[in-house]
Amino acid sequence: MPPSPITQNTLFYGDNLPVMREYIASESVDLVYLDPPFNSNRNYNVLFKDESGADSEAQITAFEDTWHWDHSAAQTYQDLVTQASPRVSEMVAALRQFIGPNQMMAYLVMMAARLVELHRVLKPTGSLYLHCDPTASHYLKVILDTIFGAQNFRAEIIWKRTSAHSSANRHGPIHDVLLFYSKTDNYTWNQQFQPYDATYVDQFYRYLDENGRRYRLSDLTGAGTRNGETGKAWRGVDPTAKGRHWFAPHKVLDELDAAGRIYWPPKGTVPSFKRFLDDMSGVPLQDVWDDIPPIGAQATERLGYPTQKPLALLERIIQASSNPGDIVLDPFAGCGTTVAAAEKLGRRWIGIDVTHLSIALLKYRLVAMYPNITFKVVGEPEDLGAAKQLAAEDRYQFQWWALSLVKAKPLGGQEGSKQGKKGSDKGIDGVINFIDDNTGKPKRALIQVKSGHVKSGDIRDLVGTIGREGAAIGVFITLERSTGEMRTEAIQHGYYHSPGWGKDYPKIQILTVDELLKGAEIKMPPQFGTFKQAAKEKSSEGEQVGFDF
Repeated sequence: MPPSPITQNTLFYGDNLPVMREYIASESVDLVYLDPPFNSNRNYNVLFKDESGADSEAQITAFEDTWHWDHSAAQTYQDLVTQASPRVSEMVAALRQFIGPNQMMAYLVMMAARLVELHRVLKPTGSLYLHCDPTASHYLKVILDTIFGAQNFRAEIIWKRTSAHSSANRHGPIHDVLLFYSKTDNYTWNQQFQPYDATYVDQFYRYLDENGRRYRLSDLTGAGTRNGETGKAWRGVDPTAKGRHWFAPHKVLDELDAAGRIYWPPKGTVPSFKRFLDDMSGVPLQDVWDDIPPIGAQATERLGYPTQKPLALLERIIQASSNPGDIVLDPFAGCGTTVAAAEKLGRRWIGIDVTHLSIALLKYRLVAMYPNITFKVVGEPEDLGAAKQLAAEDRYQFQWWALSLVKAKPLGGQEGSKQGKKGSDKGIDGVINFIDDNTGKPKRALIQVKSGHVKSGDIRDLVGTIGREGAAIGVFITLERSTGEMRTEAIQHGYYHSPGWGKDYPKIQILTVDELLKGAEIKMPPQFGTFKQAAKEKSSEGEQVGFDF
């Protein structure tokens, strides 16, 4: 039975290929943006090493990308060759003959299978933007031409992602590629504009009217004579004598003149049309985008996710190729820039990612940006049995999922490290920042997650970590039941007093996954609350507020 159209904003945890096949209906999506994981910093030659040799494996250990020519890639290749349309089958077979069974071919095979599905789910009016780098863009364009049709190629957009890059013996690589395809020639398109260059404005819009509005002069006439009204004299000026004609009937010219839109030269020559700068939309957007900088180290939107793209980049794409209420799909959702931009612009959205790290970061980001947001999550554990199964399969994926239950930002495995690989965390798996006094200085609740056997020594270790890091609160999340000794150890460390909220919270807290699944929460100052709200509440109850604003 085919899936029904998705009507609620939804995040899916899992491999996007089966997720799309099982959950996303044909012709139900208006816009697709995808930025598949592909390390543009890897050595180009390594991608084409045959993976059958030990020497090859030794050379690729530093790159740990998603794509390898393994059983899964070989099976996907077999499925495409035997089950896809003849054009896709022939194209994939030709690529393998040319490229060989290596990481690049694995990447292209996996992408081809997903692009077939993305073509299926797009509406006839839909569009797709594939974000890649020049290492593979030429191969991906061949695949897209085959699946979408070369006639539906719309643009190869160059995004200048950085200002400079030092690179030995070649030009510095500073751009990414966005391949823009539509499903048909009847696709959604909203022309975007950029502001005029200041030099252009000064050169062409050099006149000011009595209200200080900038304008330039342009012709009121067009080349060639006419026999109708536009060829007759108006206000004593005969265009036919000059081999020209008015660009509008006399009534329209009268209206323009009354509105102050016509300039009359002092010597009675042909008048001109005043084209005001503030009436102009700007320069139509071209296919080289150098006005959206990358996310800087101190940018407020920076999450520390290795491949995070600027929100402005996705806003531009979504505004150009969708309308409010449309459905936007990102099958490689990462840290959620696409869905965050879609939410901001009033679109519905679907995000898919194969790591709980991404889903955890994405949920954290959405709630932080839109505190009242509602969305559905599919594919996460919903009971203790499923949580235990996830922990048995991958303890780091379990860790990131558990952190998302308490809305904690994961640490380790995100800043500069590969998705799915845990970094050095110094006994800290996640953090929740909060502010609860008038200094504005963030305080922290540090989270530690354990999926195996637990004991009282784990709590003592957490206490040491809290002291070393100067944190306010420590939280121990365990898959197994906590022991009495653990709970006694936690209670001994007393409370953290919040000056802003005037409340005490347990300094060390133990929460089991089972308790979290049943609705338990960390006892701590509100993460998104305001002190003015607290003051109002206290004042209304006749309480003394013990801090200044």
